[in-house]
Amino acid sequence: MRHYIGIVHKDASSDFGISFPDFPGSISAGETLAEAAALAQEALMAHIGLMLEDGEPIPEPMTLETALADPDFSGGVPILVPLPVDREASKAA
Repeated sequence: MRHYIGIVHKDASSDFGISFPDFPGSISAGETLAEAAALAQEALMAHIGLMLEDGEPIPEPMTLETALADPDFSGGVPILVPLPVDREASKAA
């Protein structure tokens, strides 16, 4: 299983939002942190599936240090989002 970093953002009047430093433009959200984390995995798998269909390479997960050094993700809380490697491999076939 491969893990990618998701950055959780939450404002007082918003749901929990999760963005992925390795996948610009891919986001997910949920009313609770648990829901957001579960939906983050689905969003990540869908995003990777589209990349594979387009023949784009899937990046290796960046390090936590690299993600946290990016000013675009300051103020967020990192979580690890699991991605089953066999799911990714099955989409590539």
